[in-house]
Amino acid sequence: MQNKVLFLLTLVLLSISSYAQRGVRVAYIDTEYILENVPEYQEAIAQLNQKADKWKNEIAAKLSAIEQKRKDLSNEKALLTKELIEEREEDIYFEEKEILDYQQKRFGPNGDLFIQQKQLMQPVQDQIFAAVQDIATNRKYDFILDKSSNTTILFSAKQYDISETVIRSITRTAKRTQAQSKAERKAAKEEELVPEVNLEQEARAKALEEKKKERESAIEEARQKKLAAREAKVKAAEERRQKILEEREKAKQAKLDARNKVSETENNEDEAKTDDDEKEETETDTTTETEVKTKAQLIEENRQKKLAEREARKKALEEKKKKILEERQKALEEKQKIRDSINQNK
Repeated sequence: MQNKVLFLLTLVLLSISSYAQRGVRVAYIDTEYILENVPEYQEAIAQLNQKADKWKNEIAAKLSAIEQKRKDLSNEKALLTKELIEEREEDIYFEEKEILDYQQKRFGPNGDLFIQQKQLMQPVQDQIFAAVQDIATNRKYDFILDKSSNTTILFSAKQYDISETVIRSITRTAKRTQAQSKAERKAAKEEELVPEVNLEQEARAKALEEKKKERESAIEEARQKKLAAREAKVKAAEERRQKILEEREKAKQAKLDARNKVSETENNEDEAKTDDDEKEETETDTTTETEVKTKAQLIEENRQKKLAEREARKKALEEKKKKILEERQKALEEKQKIRDSINQNK
């Protein structure tokens, strides 16, 4: 860029030296200043900035919603299955990608903002160029430079600034070409302030739009397929999980039934044994009535001992049965908690 500037300055100096004998007429303009003083351009720029602000707010709101979904998922991960977590993460990824594509469409290098800025700038630049050509021809200028361009101008006297002249020329031209009738003026007010592109630009824009639609359609189709496959996968996983829970419940119930059966069998055996002992003791008492008193006392003590042992066994069995019932109730409560948690996650 510096080489180009030096080459341009060298060319200007050589040209000035060639015209030195007859006197060189040089002027300059400030394009940025001219654009700031063209009302139509400033009004269109203001409307375009409003559109850009609206797009930015819309994108910011969507990104904020995505961030909130990420936080919610992070807080709920402990309560979700791996399949549900993957599904939520993929949904967030797709939504974020759509927002970023929309942002690129609006603010990208070939986005709506860039195209409309170019559309706004081109007509005004054409007007400035036409006005500069007329002024240069009428006033016989040899060079007219642009102060706001990349050309380096170290010093410029105000008397050689013809920016105001260019603005007056553009204003006169606009007045000559503006609508004459009320109907035309009304139609002009209702027209879009952003100038229309030429046919070639329209064709390119249309082709780009069609490509974007095709790409968006393909992305949406792929997304729907993935969502359907994910839903089928989640459904199958839920069915497997439900089947496993049912099998576990059946196994627990069978185990509890077996324990109860064993407890009843032991109780019956203890009762039968106790009855036999009592019968035996009764028979012993009957046959030994004539025996000495010391032997009867020993038998009675033995009987009391056996009764105490039987009561202890009964008590142990009752405690064991009670413990099994408590464990069963606890298992049922845990199962109910799991079901409630699953229902809440759905």
